[in-house]
Amino acid sequence: MNLNCLQYFILLFFFCEPLQAQQQPKYSIIIKGGHVIDPKNNIDGILDIAVEGTPGGTDGKIALVAKDIDPKLAVQVVDAKGMYVTPGLIDIHVHYFWGTDLKGTYRNGPAGLQPDGFTFRSGVTTVVDAGSSGWKTFETFKAQTIDLSKTRVLAMLNIVGEGMAGGKFENSLEEMDAAKTAEMAKKYPEQIVGVKLAHFSGHDWTPTDRAIEAASLANIPVMVDFGSSDPYLPLEELFLKKFRKGDIYTHCFGGNSSNIPKGRESIVDISTNKVKPYVIEAQKKGVIFDVGFGGASFLLAQGQPAIKQGFYPNSISSDHHITSMNGPMKDMNNIMSFFMAMGMDLKSVIGASTWNPAKEIKREDLGHLSVGAVADIAVLNLRKGKFGFYARDGKIEGKQRFETEATIKGGNIVYTLNALVEPINLPRPAVRN
Repeated sequence: MNLNCLQYFILLFFFCEPLQAQQQPKYSIIIKGGHVIDPKNNIDGILDIAVEGTPGGTDGKIALVAKDIDPKLAVQVVDAKGMYVTPGLIDIHVHYFWGTDLKGTYRNGPAGLQPDGFTFRSGVTTVVDAGSSGWKTFETFKAQTIDLSKTRVLAMLNIVGEGMAGGKFENSLEEMDAAKTAEMAKKYPEQIVGVKLAHFSGHDWTPTDRAIEAASLANIPVMVDFGSSDPYLPLEELFLKKFRKGDIYTHCFGGNSSNIPKGRESIVDISTNKVKPYVIEAQKKGVIFDVGFGGASFLLAQGQPAIKQGFYPNSISSDHHITSMNGPMKDMNNIMSFFMAMGMDLKSVIGASTWNPAKEIKREDLGHLSVGAVADIAVLNLRKGKFGFYARDGKIEGKQRFETEATIKGGNIVYTLNALVEPINLPRPAVRN
């Protein structure tokens, strides 16, 4: 059969075009062969995860969770064999309102940290700044940190209008305005997920009452971090009379190392080494117990007996700031490993670092790997060996330590430790002279 040039090109178009289309990748990323743990969906096994979206973008969604997805269908393939694949970690207690006010401490000051330098390398994709800003300073924090970060930065608004700017403000009842706090929270419902009370010193329930009032007006939880008091404010009254279901007590394994009734009460009775009965009752009724490890806000004398008794924190969080990061706390991976060393099982640790905190801040679009959910994913290596963990009152040994191998945020690979994936040659930004 003789064909002229026009006929030849028509045949070439109809027969070759579909073939070329079939060769186009269907997914932006496939994570192959990892042990997937997704507490919301009760997934615990070897599976692949496919992500759809624009390579290098932030709009990626979970497209498929299944066995043996063809790697040829993806632009990038992450080899996760022998590793754990989880939802992106959610840290609901950080201090990231960094700035230049040398007297501002955690409010636009030197004690805060820039999110992206510390989150992704620990598998963290979402953080909640716990009260660094108040209604007077939140919009500065939003413009300076929230809007400029690749990390998803949310906030608990301090009941103190100025925010976490030191005792001059944090111990002033005049700074604590429930109505204005609630008004700001309702103005920015996508970013403000709670109200925070922190560091107030004195035997006075007024700050607690105002924080809960603001949270009630805005229909969001309150997180309480007691300061010190002589005598201390009783936790039984806070948990069973003040708190609503879903309110959060952070630094839950901190407090006093003795039963002296001043400072901050502890949840474990030192004399019996048992969690106090009203604490167990409060958790059953829906009070949230959050770790908030921090620089000195965790005691082995509290954490070890509680975990041994089966009292697990609802959420694991770091209280990450400039003075805590190089001490016992370090990062989320270290704290997760610490709790496993104390006897908390792996699935519970993952749940307390992903799905539980998502529910606590009413962001149930996060913290899971459901098809259609935002593709926030952590690939974690659980190293075996002899490891040490310490707090201000002692140290313990563990046989396992988490290490983040790769982090995906919104369908974009934002961190990889050991080059598990070939990089994409994205366009370079223009060089400015």
